[in-house]
Amino acid sequence: MAKKSPIYAGDPVLLALGQTIRRARQDAGLSQEALALETGLDRSYMGGIERGEHNMTLMNLHRIAVALGMSPSRLLSMSGY
Repeated sequence: MAKKSPIYAGDPVLLALGQTIRRARQDAGLSQEALALETGLDRSYMGGIERGEHNMTLMNLHRIAVALGMSPSRLLSMSGY
């Protein structure tokens, strides 16, 4: 299991992005497990992203956005950033 980001876990930017990903996932009718499978990420890591615990890479952001049917820039703008 991936460890929380020691510096950034709980940062308002990560929390907002995680909440946005959760809403988009739920709107798409996907479980965390289904989204994780679609992106090739671990389900527990996906949960950590949604809780704002992981400072994910740009590539993982891209994989999540594509799986949700949007661009990374759209996902970021929806989170307010």
